[in-house]
Amino acid sequence: MNFRASFCDPFKKDIIEMGEIEKDKIMESFERIPWTKFLEEMKLKNENKIYYSPSLEIENKDNKNGLTVSAVDEKEWYIFFKRPKLVKKFFGLTEKMDDDYLTDITGQTESDVRDCLTALINNDLTFLEKKIK
Repeated sequence: MNFRASFCDPFKKDIIEMGEIEKDKIMESFERIPWTKFLEEMKLKNENKIYYSPSLEIENKDNKNGLTVSAVDEKEWYIFFKRPKLVKKFFGLTEKMDDDYLTDITGQTESDVRDCLTALINNDLTFLEKKIK
């Protein structure tokens, strides 16, 4: 499987493309980000100087499934799950492929984030579909 990563630095307008990332380096990359430091610095900055919550995006380039994990505070995380999905339209009368179907879940812990990243790394899409509806 081929993965790519990007990072949203709260104080930079442009998303930082990290490029291709090896499967066994994803968790290490997550752990190296100084999440608490970013959150502490955000408390001291004027809101118009903050562009994002600190966020890491990992995408499986082969099947276009991806996660974005975003730290809200020291205890709460948001997790976004993007994937291609066949969705029903017009009261279920038609179906259309949405290549960027997105769902999210709030109120998550760092442990939940690790579980979801592990599921993405292992291509356990069933777990992600159930967890992030």
